[in-house]
Amino acid sequence: MLKQVFNLTLLQHTIRTATPLILAALGGLLTEHAGMLNIGMEGMILLGAFFGVLGSFFFGSSLAGVILAGLVGLVIGLLFAVFVVDLKSDEFIVAIAINMFASGLTVFLLRSIFGVKGAFSSPDIVPLPRLKFPGLSSVPFLNAILNNHSIFVYISWILVVLIYIYLYKTPHGIWLRASGEYPEALETAGVSPKKMKYISSIACGVLCGFAGAHLSLGYLTLFSENMSANRGFIAVAAIIFGRANPIRTFAAALMFGFFDALGIRLQVMGIPSQFTQMIPYIATILALFIVTKRQIAKVKKNKERDSSAE
Repeated sequence: MLKQVFNLTLLQHTIRTATPLILAALGGLLTEHAGMLNIGMEGMILLGAFFGVLGSFFFGSSLAGVILAGLVGLVIGLLFAVFVVDLKSDEFIVAIAINMFASGLTVFLLRSIFGVKGAFSSPDIVPLPRLKFPGLSSVPFLNAILNNHSIFVYISWILVVLIYIYLYKTPHGIWLRASGEYPEALETAGVSPKKMKYISSIACGVLCGFAGAHLSLGYLTLFSENMSANRGFIAVAAIIFGRANPIRTFAAALMFGFFDALGIRLQVMGIPSQFTQMIPYIATILALFIVTKRQIAKVKKNKERDSSAE
């Protein structure tokens, strides 16, 4: 029975379920470095998922859906920056407002445009094409890892490397990090911290839009109410667990994706779905507990070192 769960299919599902988490977390760590913790990614993913289906359905093209999802994410990211950076609003309140707005708007549009409640599925929704590399088909392990995924799976892997290089190896990335850590020093150097915060917020919105498009066009081929299913919050946990480092955050997102896929596969063993759906959230809570314990131990160690120095 265990072989039906722990097999190459589980690995394949892990990669697919982790992809929206990776994309959203990569966007969120950019705003984190710019000094803004964006928990509004949940709403951005949900809007991306809806407008991805909308564009694919009406234009008959998955590319149109992806573009529309990215544009909607860009607009929401821009609005987040306007309220937080220019209007000095509390980032958590703004993010909660975005999440509530996204949930209400998608339900309203689902019923007013498609005339359905709960979920919309149609053969006219064009899914994202799955890429296949013929040379890998003869190797089962590599075939499961690298073949038959939507393009966003491969893009997410590439972005991990590119964003790492951007943040730690380029002047622009240093400016972005300085906008969150040392904004006054950055401004003294002649670079606007506001500009860097705007760039990070817009990039976050676009990546979350792409995460939603992968969810509704690459992983599934439908839209259902609140289908983001707290992935935005899990992406925030991945950022915290990975200390906003792209590679560590990628590993954390893969871990959460594994537990999500494991929950789905455990249903094969007859375990009730009400329990298996809890697994990724339990893993998230445990990860945050570990991070908290680690931070407390670090603070305690620093205090002991300071007291001994005195």
